[in-house]
Amino acid sequence: MYRVFESLDALVTVVEEARGVPMTSNCVVPRGDVLELLDDVREALPGELDDAQDVLDRRDDIVGEAEREAEAARSGAQSDAEQMLADAHAEATRLVEEARAEAEQTLAQARHEAERAVGEGRRQYTELTDRARAEAERLDAAGRAAYDRYATDGLAEQARLVSQTEVVRTAHAEGARVVDAAEAESERLRRECDAYVDAKLAEFEDTLGKALRTVGQGRSQLWRGKGAPGQPAPGYGRTGTGMDLID
Repeated sequence: MYRVFESLDALVTVVEEARGVPMTSNCVVPRGDVLELLDDVREALPGELDDAQDVLDRRDDIVGEAEREAEAARSGAQSDAEQMLADAHAEATRLVEEARAEAEQTLAQARHEAERAVGEGRRQYTELTDRARAEAERLDAAGRAAYDRYATDGLAEQARLVSQTEVVRTAHAEGARVVDAAEAESERLRRECDAYVDAKLAEFEDTLGKALRTVGQGRSQLWRGKGAPGQPAPGYGRTGTGMDLID
């Protein structure tokens, strides 16, 4: 087919370069050259037509081969896609199992830490309460002893002064003063006892608050890592938080 196109291009060139006839659109061409080119075209056409016919005859074979190759490619692509899907599903399953195992481990650690913190808080509460109670009892006993001592001293002083007729009035006044001083001292000791107990309870309240905040932070970290998108995290215990440890 290339030879036919080459001969036709040569014929076009001969016509374009031919000398024109004056007053007409005709031209004078070299007959021999034109005939030679036409012979080349005539000789080349049968072979080119045969080649074209061969292509047409083999069209079904070519189309069938192309279809078979396309089907093979499609089957291969489908097989690859199914394998990739299976691999992706297996990987997703593995990741879900790992995430679940990690979440369960984190939950167990958080529960253990919460139990430890609550136990520590209860221990500190018991210790501080016992210490405060003991200190309060000691201060109360000291106050009572001081009150009794001052009262006894006052009564003794009052009796001594009363026994002296010349200072009876002074004895009454001094006795009243001593009793008032004893009562004031007893009241002061009671106030100190109350202040000490209140300070110890405030110290325990602060310690217990820190422990509860630590537990709350652990829970927040736990549920941020535990909850799946669009799915609420499962609850534990009566309140759904897993923290039913403090009565």
